[in-house]
Amino acid sequence: MSTGISLLEHLGRVPDPQIKRMQRHELMDILVIALCAVIGGADDWVGVVEFGKSKREWFSSFLKLPNGIASHDTFGRVFQILDSQVLEQVCMEWLQGIAGQIEGVVAIDGKSLRGSRNAKQSPLHIVSAWACQNSMLLGQVQTDKKSNEITAIPELLKLLSLKGCIVTIDAMGCQKAITKAIIDAQADYVLNLKSNHPYLHRQVASWFQKNHETDFTQQAHSYSAQHAQTNNHGRVERREHWLMEVPEYLKRATKYWTKLQTIAMVRRTRQVGDKTSEETHYYISSLPLTAGAKRIAQAIRSHWAVENELHWSLDVAFREDASRVRKDEGPANLACLRRLALTQLKRETSLKVGLKNKRSRAGWDPSYMETVLKTGVLSI
Repeated sequence: MSTGISLLEHLGRVPDPQIKRMQRHELMDILVIALCAVIGGADDWVGVVEFGKSKREWFSSFLKLPNGIASHDTFGRVFQILDSQVLEQVCMEWLQGIAGQIEGVVAIDGKSLRGSRNAKQSPLHIVSAWACQNSMLLGQVQTDKKSNEITAIPELLKLLSLKGCIVTIDAMGCQKAITKAIIDAQADYVLNLKSNHPYLHRQVASWFQKNHETDFTQQAHSYSAQHAQTNNHGRVERREHWLMEVPEYLKRATKYWTKLQTIAMVRRTRQVGDKTSEETHYYISSLPLTAGAKRIAQAIRSHWAVENELHWSLDVAFREDASRVRKDEGPANLACLRRLALTQLKRETSLKVGLKNKRSRAGWDPSYMETVLKTGVLSI
């Protein structure tokens, strides 16, 4: 199978953690079989082995397989001792190589792997960067066992090429150090402001309420509204966005938020039958007022792609939360393979079906599996 400077060749850069004198299977064989099996529908090591055995003739056309297909215990043991951060780095290099120059919104969010929890450890938590317009993963990092997303996000930002992008993060990532890291990456930010910063949240909310009472006639601002839409469940929703510069009296309180220029208010009104509900959210941004409320609205709306296209897909199409791989580096390494598989399947667009059916097709049809693996090759 010829794939140019391919994903498989990138996997070949991962150092082998196995003891040489006891080694019966090539690390490259184990990595490639595991990745193909995950693409083709396997969700655990037993499934990986059964997939490998069913496709042994195909695998033998481009892998060494000196002792056939390894057992599920061998797969489990290798992925338990394989440095997950090294595998993540190799995969990230591949992803950034095929992504090229990213534009638009990059949404950053974390997800816990619920099935990785046991009596002695908390579930593994992974922070991912999702390119919303490109519908692809740019990179991921694990949160430190003694830390959280606040320290993981700056580390992830250092690894990404984000020049000219708009980075969106939920309230957890609304931190001074994170705004600096985003600006250092030559990007802009739109961050959800909540009560984890009570003073700033209260002051921004009060300022918008004051101006709302006068219909914003006394303050330069930008306004955008999405026309009410009725979905299939009979729900009518209207979203209004206001954007204005940081008021003078708040500039002293916000001086440590790097390049903070504007504040935004979003009001969502929903009507289901005869019941109406309303919620209001506030945001801070490095974008100038001239960017306009419509651009802010697009960024805020795009942020949900990381939930809908990445996290939801991992749970529904890959059954990630049901995975019971728990020991050592195993959960993180399998999670990395899932995200790599999901990205390749999403980027392969010749087959117009959902992810679950793409996985099934790749498992049945070696030629389609090759198409998925070749998607995004750096050269052929």
